[in-house]
Amino acid sequence: MIDLRPLFAQPGRNEIDIELPALPGRRIVLRSARPRHWTGATPILFVHHGVNRNGADYRDYWLPLVDDADLMIIAPEFPDAGFPRAAWYNFGNRATTAGREKPRAEWTYGLDEYVFGLMREQDLTRRRTYSAWGHSAGGQFVHRMIELGLRENMRMAVTANAGTYAMPTLDVAYPFGLGGTGLGDDDLRRLFRFKLMVMAGTADIDTTSKNFPRDKAAMAQGPTRYARAHNFIAMARAQAARLGVKCAWTIVDVEDVGHDGKRMAEASARILTAPLHT
Repeated sequence: MIDLRPLFAQPGRNEIDIELPALPGRRIVLRSARPRHWTGATPILFVHHGVNRNGADYRDYWLPLVDDADLMIIAPEFPDAGFPRAAWYNFGNRATTAGREKPRAEWTYGLDEYVFGLMREQDLTRRRTYSAWGHSAGGQFVHRMIELGLRENMRMAVTANAGTYAMPTLDVAYPFGLGGTGLGDDDLRRLFRFKLMVMAGTADIDTTSKNFPRDKAAMAQGPTRYARAHNFIAMARAQAARLGVKCAWTIVDVEDVGHDGKRMAEASARILTAPLHT
């Protein structure tokens, strides 16, 4: 068993290396930001980095926030060497290049649940649930993870400034929709009851950066990341209405913030502190 105690060893920065059992030899770095007054009752928030695979930066974005917010931050990093390109990160290693679905144990989306389970086994948390937050490519990771059902012990999830979405419709193929995943209308009904928050920087409208997704499937979702976030929520509400259920998903505009992980973390901490403690 991987010993997670070093992640909780001292206030501030801690880190260890781990592997998913079904993906041996592919190193993942777990970094933590531990508040000074951490206890087993402190809420757990997994923080997922963007396309640059800079988990240390994202941990450090949250580091000055954890004491006031009383949150234990776990920031995984998926290095390019073991998890190349979007297929292994944004899209969760769900399928081969030929489109054949891989065993669920090999999906990178399972990391948060796996680590939280180890925390529970090792008496590092008394919490029965955890939450997840992701920015940019990490926002893609987080929302696709919960859409595909990897949310069994998750309290809520936040996707911030994602470049593309798996639209909550069965009429568009994964990874830009949920078609071909084996999900059905009953799965969508359960999905819409889950607490997903979409955060959109109102200034995240730059379409010239090298990491802005501009292929045909991405552009079909909207001209900018900001527009795509609102189209994602609009689709969810329309689908929920079609299925006769209330949509628990929400969207928060973050005024005058562009594609900035640090400023989105600061805005998120102000919003999430209360709901993660209830």
